[in-house]
Amino acid sequence: MPLIRSILYMLWLIVTVIPYTLAVLLARLFGGGPSGSYVPARAWLALAANSANPLLGIKRRVAGLENLPTDPKQGAVILVKHQSAYETFMMPAILPRRVAYVFKRELLHIPFFGWSMACMDMIHIDRGHPTRAFVRVIKQGRRLLGQGIWVVMFPEGTRTPRGQAGKYMVSGARLAIDAGAPVIPVAVTSGRVWPKSGFIKRPGLVDVSIGAPIASTGRKADELMAEVQAWIEAEMQRLDPDAYPADAAAGAGAAS
Repeated sequence: MPLIRSILYMLWLIVTVIPYTLAVLLARLFGGGPSGSYVPARAWLALAANSANPLLGIKRRVAGLENLPTDPKQGAVILVKHQSAYETFMMPAILPRRVAYVFKRELLHIPFFGWSMACMDMIHIDRGHPTRAFVRVIKQGRRLLGQGIWVVMFPEGTRTPRGQAGKYMVSGARLAIDAGAPVIPVAVTSGRVWPKSGFIKRPGLVDVSIGAPIASTGRKADELMAEVQAWIEAEMQRLDPDAYPADAAAGAGAAS
């Protein structure tokens, strides 16, 4: 059954992305610009995330929305744990403000999905040229944050298997410091149901925990990112203890 549901879900994404991409292109061409094209793009991402419930049996539980900034002029750097494509679909769906992803430019080559990404004011980078990519993140990120747009980044750079932590890169912290914007850490347990490798998704619950904003003013990038990493990884262990049996056992022993 999970295989059949996973196939149906993939077919659903393929079928629905086409009309939504046309809407994105039309919005961009006829005066909507990046802001206008974001509306249908967000609608498809929300559809992709929300339809995982009826088609795959994947539900989500979100905590910490009250931690998000309420000032419409306040930009923020959202740093998200990355275990699957689910959080890529989900973040624009649950966040109340327009967001811009930092993503590898290879995604622009994906038919329809990549074309939609190209129509929006987001930050695509060439991982083969890290210095150039960093300059692009800082330059474009500062501009977007200044417009009150939230920049979403996956600090590990790529998806990490459930129960593991990747190398947290400091570019998100550097952007926040440079722009004077707060950092908001987010833990996501999507690896429980949507594995990094493998096509088959499983029914279950994805917990999403949004942490309190962390001020970047006067901070050092490595120190700030270390704080972000410590919060996210501790929250991951709290939300998904089965993925960290050794850590859970050690914590239980220390508590006793």
